[in-house]
Amino acid sequence: MQQIVRLPGQLGAIIRSERLRRGMTQAELAGLTGTQQKTISAIEGGSAGTKLETLLGVIARLDLDIQIVPRQRGGAIEDVF
Repeated sequence: MQQIVRLPGQLGAIIRSERLRRGMTQAELAGLTGTQQKTISAIEGGSAGTKLETLLGVIARLDLDIQIVPRQRGGAIEDVF
């Protein structure tokens, strides 16, 4: 699964989808990552105030990676926002 993410809400939706695919509750993921359930809820809801360290820990626990690549120009307007 490769997806373009440019907004916190987009990343939150991917995290939520992967958590649910794995059959985990927010509380279970929080316990595995040393955070609170409300933090997982905030991430999934697209909160822009999440610490990068926390976010990377959640992503790693879900066995996901972040890949940074140059933005391709000339795509659909939906890809910009």
